[in-house]
Amino acid sequence: MTTWQGWRHFATTPPPQPPAPGEPARSNEERLAHHSAFVTVRTPVIDTLTTGVRTLMILGRHQQTTARPSLIVTGPAAAGKTTALLHVGRACHLAHTHSQPAPAGTTHAPVPVAYVLVPPAASPKALATEFARYLGVPVTTRMTQARITDAVCHTYNRAGVRLVLIDEIDRLNPRTTTGAETADLLKDLTERIRATFVYAGIDVTTTALFSGVLGAQLAGRASLVECGAFPARLGKHEPFRELIAGVEAALDLRAHRAGTLARHASYLHQRTAGRIGSLTRLIRRAAITSILDGTERITKTSLETIRLDHLAETNDTTRGR
Repeated sequence: MTTWQGWRHFATTPPPQPPAPGEPARSNEERLAHHSAFVTVRTPVIDTLTTGVRTLMILGRHQQTTARPSLIVTGPAAAGKTTALLHVGRACHLAHTHSQPAPAGTTHAPVPVAYVLVPPAASPKALATEFARYLGVPVTTRMTQARITDAVCHTYNRAGVRLVLIDEIDRLNPRTTTGAETADLLKDLTERIRATFVYAGIDVTTTALFSGVLGAQLAGRASLVECGAFPARLGKHEPFRELIAGVEAALDLRAHRAGTLARHASYLHQRTAGRIGSLTRLIRRAAITSILDGTERITKTSLETIRLDHLAETNDTTRGR
């Protein structure tokens, strides 16, 4: 998805959907593919991010003199940050291409969204090259960073990019010379590209990204969207149980009884520490296993056989009991 062709394929391919009532039974291969890709469960963070991005895009539409306000999605690992970022990006892409389709007779489709990953230990030139690669801007080894940046800004503005999504922003470390220069480049891009920038990274507020002069500038322009673990209980509500119900509703298993997983909410919360990424991986793996072994259902016993990511296993308080 870090090229325009890949992003367009992602954004225009209908996301997986659970089987509709009365729909013909799917084959095992179709159901395995469904649980591999799986649905995106709409969460409060996605709703908050969607509203925030829409508002900032309108706010910055006619702004010319300074960098437009931005958003940062932050939180611990496996909290659903990238999923939320991609969901909002897809929605923006589809809304823009629907309201402003390519003129008849032209082969140039609108390019409303760009998705860029910050490379590890990124130098300014490396980051500028990632921006160039997304839209296929030609780059040679002899080109300077300034020349690449000029080409990127010109091409992005000419292509009509309106939303730039930058993932893995926590890889930037402005306390190093290279990191500070790369952060400076990012600031330059936000001022020269007529788009709203949305960043995502692990616990950004605790990193060096918010330190020093550059950090103060970023903090002064960016609003935070916290993407944390789901609490077991919040007042009269049970957010994690509601999340489980949403995930369970998307299953396509022939012998699974609805409500089974919700009854194990306490156990699942202990195993995953309330992280949506760990939860969905656990349930998807259990679903795939149940199709392969023919049981076609998920039980607490079958969940116990699934090993999760190391982060979840480290925090799992059910082990050893």
